[in-house]
Amino acid sequence: MPRIDEVSFQSMILSGRGVTAVLGPTNTGKTHYAIERMVAHDSGVIGLPLRLLAREVYTRLVEKVGHHNVALITGEEKITPHRARYSVCTVEAMPRETTASFVAIDEVQLAADLERGHIFTDRLLHLRGRGETLLLGAATMRPILQQLLPGITIIERPRLSQLLYAGSKKITRLPHRSAIVAFSADEVYAIAELIRRQRGGAAVVLGALSPRTRNAQVALYQEGDVEYLVATDAIGMGLNLDVDHVAFAQDRKFDGYQYRNLNPAELAQIAGRAGRHVRDGTFGVTGRVDPFDNELVHRIESHEFDPVKVLQWRSKAVDYSSLKALKKSLEAAPAVAGLTRALPAVDQQALEHLTRYPEVVDVATTAERVETLWEACALPDYRRITPAQHADLISTIYADLVREGAVNEDFMAEQVRRADHTDGEIDTLSARIAQIRTWTYVSNRPGWLADPTHWQEKTREIEDRLSDALHERLTKRFVDRRTSVLMKRLRENAMLEAEISVNGDVFVEGHHVGQLTGFRFTLAAGGGGSDAKAVQGAALKALALEFEARAARLHAAGNSDLALSSDGLVRWLGDPVARLAASDHVMRPRVILLADEQLQANAREHVLARIERFVNHHIGTILKPLDDISRAEDLEGLAKGLAFQLVENLGVLFRRDVAEEVKSLDQDGRASIRKYGVRFGAYHIFLPALLKPAPAELITLLWALKNDGLDKPGYGELIPMLAAGRTSVVTDPSFERTFYKLAGFRFLGKRAVRIDILERLADLIRPLLQWKPGAEPRPDGAYDGRRFMATTAMLSILGATPDDMEEILKGLGYRADSVTAEDAAAFLASQSAETTSAEAPVENAVAENVDAEAESEPVGVTQAEAPAAEATSDAPAEASPVPVEASPAEEPVEAKPVLLWRPGTRQENQRQGGRHQGDQRRGQRHGQGEGREGGRKGGAPMRGKAQESRPGGGQRKDRPDRHDRGGKPGGPKFEGRPPRKEKPLDPDSPFAKLAALKEQLKK
Repeated sequence: MPRIDEVSFQSMILSGRGVTAVLGPTNTGKTHYAIERMVAHDSGVIGLPLRLLAREVYTRLVEKVGHHNVALITGEEKITPHRARYSVCTVEAMPRETTASFVAIDEVQLAADLERGHIFTDRLLHLRGRGETLLLGAATMRPILQQLLPGITIIERPRLSQLLYAGSKKITRLPHRSAIVAFSADEVYAIAELIRRQRGGAAVVLGALSPRTRNAQVALYQEGDVEYLVATDAIGMGLNLDVDHVAFAQDRKFDGYQYRNLNPAELAQIAGRAGRHVRDGTFGVTGRVDPFDNELVHRIESHEFDPVKVLQWRSKAVDYSSLKALKKSLEAAPAVAGLTRALPAVDQQALEHLTRYPEVVDVATTAERVETLWEACALPDYRRITPAQHADLISTIYADLVREGAVNEDFMAEQVRRADHTDGEIDTLSARIAQIRTWTYVSNRPGWLADPTHWQEKTREIEDRLSDALHERLTKRFVDRRTSVLMKRLRENAMLEAEISVNGDVFVEGHHVGQLTGFRFTLAAGGGGSDAKAVQGAALKALALEFEARAARLHAAGNSDLALSSDGLVRWLGDPVARLAASDHVMRPRVILLADEQLQANAREHVLARIERFVNHHIGTILKPLDDISRAEDLEGLAKGLAFQLVENLGVLFRRDVAEEVKSLDQDGRASIRKYGVRFGAYHIFLPALLKPAPAELITLLWALKNDGLDKPGYGELIPMLAAGRTSVVTDPSFERTFYKLAGFRFLGKRAVRIDILERLADLIRPLLQWKPGAEPRPDGAYDGRRFMATTAMLSILGATPDDMEEILKGLGYRADSVTAEDAAAFLASQSAETTSAEAPVENAVAENVDAEAESEPVGVTQAEAPAAEATSDAPAEASPVPVEASPAEEPVEAKPVLLWRPGTRQENQRQGGRHQGDQRRGQRHGQGEGREGGRKGGAPMRGKAQESRPGGGQRKDRPDRHDRGGKPGGPKFEGRPPRKEKPLDPDSPFAKLAALKEQLKK
C-alpha cells in the first residue's frame, strides 16, 4: 500500500493560524454566530452538512443582505446571482480553493463519520478564508483539532439552557412539542400513525425526503399545526426546531455497515434539539427502549463525552494517469497521527464495479477520460439501490460523456418523464423524488448537458411538484387537519367559533366536528383526540341556543311534520326525537324523549307534550274504529265486555274464544256493538276497517312494544303482503304466530289467509252444507248431503292452488272423503238439480277437482286452529268410524280420486289435532270454545243443526241474517230441519249410488 512521506503530507495541511474553532453542545448559537461574522466580511463561503440546513441559512442571509448578494450551491441546486458576495453550500459542494474573505464549516465533528467524514476532513484541513476561518462543532473535536492544526484558536460556548432527563413515557402520553426519534422509515411511519389516531397528528422528517418536503413538514410543526414531530437522526444536524422534549423510540441504527447502539455523543447531539435559547429542554425514552442508565444520563446532561481521536481521510492527490493509478492513489494511507484511511465510499465502490466492465476499461485509456470517470462516480445514490445497479447508471452516463461529450438528452428525457407523475402513495412518490434528484444532480454538473439551464428548470419543477404531492400525502396520512387547527387555536387561548348548517352539520372554526340530529349531537368519527372536550364544549355552546330554537319550531309544527315509523321512533322532519315504550294500556304507549341534556326546563316539557299529542292523535286517527269502541259509553253488559276484549286484542278475536259471550249476547247488544263497525264472522269477531296496511302496521307496532317484539322474527315483514293485496300467503315457521293475526291473516298450517277473505270463503261454503231433501243421516249425526267440493270461486278469492286449498280447508277443520270422478259428478249433478247455486257450472268444478290429487296422508291442524265443529274431549273414541280414504296400496283405482269435503267429526278433529305438537293451553281453550259440533258440551250431537260459529255452519237462503240474530240458549245458529217423515230413496238417484258405494266400502 503506498504511503505518502510524512513531511510532504504535513506540508499539504494548512496551518491553524487564523483558524478559530467555535465548539460546544447544541443550542449554543454557533451557526448564528457564523452568519453574523460572515456578513461582517465583504465575501464569504459557509459549508453546511445538509441541503436542508443550507437552504435555511441561505434564507437568513437573503433577509440580511438581499437575494442578489447570496448564492446557494448544492449538488442538486444552484442559485448563482451575478457577482454574489456570499455563497452557502453543502460541504461536498464547497470549492477546493477560494479567494473569499471568510470561510466557515459547520458540524466539523462529522469528519469522524465513516461515510462522509473524509470530505469534512479535507475541507477543514485545506480550505481557508483570506481574513477569517471558522470551524463549528462539538467540544469533542478540541484535542484532534489542536493536534492537526497547530496554532488554532479554540472558543467553547456553553449551552444557553439546561437539558434534563425525563425518564420513560408511553408515546401517547408524551407532552406537546415533542420530537420522537427512530431510525427507519417504517418505524417513523408507524409512530406517526399512532400519534394521529391518539393525539391528532404528527409531522415527519426523514433523510430520504426531499429538502422541500422536509421544509414543509418542519413548517407544519413549527407553525403549531401539529404538536409532535417524528424523525430520524436528521434533526440532530443543526435544524432549529421549537422542541421541548426529545423521546428516543429506538437507540440502535444501521450506519451503512452494521447495526450498532448510538454512542453518548450521538445521543446528546439529537437530544440537544430540545430547548430553545434560554428555555430548558428534556429528553427520555419511549416505546420499547430501556431507560438510560445513570451514567449515560449524567454524561448527556453535563455534555461530557469521549474526545474524537481520529478523523476519516482520503488522499487528495488523485492520480488520473490510468485506472490502476487512480485506484492506487485512493488507497493511500495517511502519514499523520489522528487520521485514518476512510472506508470505500459510494463513489469508490462504484469505481470498483466499473473497472470490471470491459466497455469502461476499453474507453478509460487517457488521463482526461479517467478523470471524467471519477467525476461520474461522484453521482450520489439517492435511490438507495445496490452498488451494481448504481454502477450501471454511471456506466451509461459515462459512455455518453466520452462518445458524445454530453449525456444523451433523449435518454434523460425518458428518465425524467418516468418520474413526472404525482399519483401514488408515500413510498411511490419518495422513489420518484429520489429518481428526479439524480437527474437534478446531472443537470447541475458543469459540462454534462448541452442545455443545462433547461434541464435544471425542468427537474427542479418536477421535484418541487413531487415534493408538494409527498407533503400532501404525508399530511393526509399522519395529520388530522381539523384537530391541528383546533389545537392551534386552543394553544392560543382563543374562543372557538361554532356554527350549525341547515342540515344539522356542526362546524367549529370551519371544520366539521359532528352532526345534530333532532335534539342529539354526535361527535364526528376521529373526534376522540386530546381536543375532544374542547371541541365538544365549543359545539355545545352553539347547540344550547339551537336546541331552544328547535324546541320552539317543534312545538308549533303541524302533524304533517311528524311521523311514527315502524321501529317505534317518532321523527320530526326525518330526525328521531322520541321513541315509544310499553305502558299499562296498549293503546296509550309511553313517549321517551331522545334529547341531550342541553334541552332543559320548559323547552323539554313543551317538546314532550307536543310529541305526546301527536302520538295520541296518530293512534286515534289510524285506529279510529278501535279508539271509538274503547271510548264507547253506550255499550253495556256483555257488549261492553266484548268490546273490551276486542280492544285488548287489537281488533281481532277468534270466535271460539268468546263463544259463550256471543251466545249470550242479545239482539240489542249485537246491534249496539255492530254500529261501531264490528263484524260477527263465522271464525272471527273483527273490525274490517283495521284490515288495511296502515292500521295493521300500527297495531303490530303497539303489540310489539307491549311484548318486546320489535326484534322478533316476522315483525314488519307481513305488512307489505297486506299492502300488496295478497289474500293468502305461505307461512314461515320462524315467524311469531301472533304477527299473522295482527297483520290481518289467519294462520292455517302451511298457509295463512286474510281474515275477511276467510269469512267470504265461509259464505261460499255455507249454502253447500245446508240440508238437502233425501239426505240420510250418518251415525255421527251428519247428513250425507252436507258435502261440497272446492270451486273456482273459492280458489279465486283465496289466490290459492288446489293443493293450497286442501291445506286451508284442513286447517279450518274440514275433512275430505275420496270418491271417484263419476260419483263426484253424480253428486254435484244432484246438488245442481235440487238447489240453486251461485257457484260455477258443475262441469267446470268436476273438471278442476278431478285434476287435483288427493293427499296420501291427512294434514292435521293444531288444536288452537280446529273448527267450531270439534267435539269435546270426553267423547268416546268409538263414537264414529274412522273415515275411509282411497289408498293406492290397498285398492288401486284407475282414475284419480276426487275430494268431497264435510265438517270433521269429534274423533277426527281430536285425532288430527293430536298429530301436531301444538300448544296444550290453546288446545284446551279450542276444545271448550269452538270444538262443539251439533250439541252442547258433554251432550249428544244435535241432528240437523249446525252452530253459527262452526266452519260450514249452514244458513237458510230465505233467512240470510239469521246467523246474526239471537236464538236458543245454544247460541246463534242456523237450522236446516229434515221432514218428519222420511221418504224412500229413489234407487236411480245419484245419492242412492253414492250411499251404496259407501255401504260396500264399509263391508
